[in-house]
Amino acid sequence: MIARKKKAQISVYLDPAIMEMLADYAARRDQPQSMIAEAAIASFLSPDAAERREAVIVKRLDQIDRRMTRLERDMGIAIESLAVFIKYWVATTPALPEPAAQAARAKAGERYDQFVTALGRRLAKGPKLRQEISEDVGQTQESGSGT
Repeated sequence: MIARKKKAQISVYLDPAIMEMLADYAARRDQPQSMIAEAAIASFLSPDAAERREAVIVKRLDQIDRRMTRLERDMGIAIESLAVFIKYWVATTPALPEPAAQAARAKAGERYDQFVTALGRRLAKGPKLRQEISEDVGQTQESGSGT
């Protein structure tokens, strides 16, 4: 028969909020609170605890990097879309004589309000342009233009 070492007992004072979290966690896991506290202390005192914290930080930094990459891509799409629109508009819109220009300015205000309303609706519910444009469009164009 193998003799088991008796565990040492300590008294610990916990903040009521932490004690409640411990009790809730123990109840959800159907484990004794002392076992969870022992595991938490062992983890805290473990020599590889710093390495585990570093791994968590690296994982979060990688997530941030991916988000920044998507943000850069989305900004590029927005800038290119605006540039294409401006180039098209300048190329296809003739200058108007002054009487017609005044009427066009009046109509422009009305059309701008319609644009803002439509943009608001699209932002509120519709698919975003960045979701409609496949991420591999650029890769397809690059591989096709390499000849």
